[in-house]
Amino acid sequence: MNKIQVFGIPNCSSVKKARAWLEDRGQAYNFHDFKNEGLSESQLDHWLAQVDWTVLLNRKSTTWRGLPPERQQAVIDSASARAAMLDFPSLVKRPVLDVGGQVLVGVNPDAWSDVI
Repeated sequence: MNKIQVFGIPNCSSVKKARAWLEDRGQAYNFHDFKNEGLSESQLDHWLAQVDWTVLLNRKSTTWRGLPPERQQAVIDSASARAAMLDFPSLVKRPVLDVGGQVLVGVNPDAWSDVI
C-alpha cells in the first residue's frame, strides 16, 4: 500500500472533500497543514517536478486576488510561481495528494482511484 500524504488547509472545502473521500474508503493518510506547518522548498520542488506550475498555482484563490497587480503580473514562469507559493502557501491549489511519490492536485476522485 502506498503512503498517502494530504497537503492543504483544514477548513478548505476541497481538502475536506479529499479527506472524506479517503476516510470513506478506509484509507490511512497523513495530513500536512501547510498554512500552519509551512511549505518547504524541497516539497514544493518535488511537486513542481511532477506538475506544471500553472496547475499548482491557484489563480482563483482569495490570496491571489489579494496580491498587488504588479506581484500577479510578475508570475510568468515556474521560478516566479515557486517564489510566490513559498511566500504565500495559500496560493497552492488544494488539495495536493502525494501517493507514494506521485503528485495529484485538486479534487479528482477518478485520478485518485487510479493510484489509491
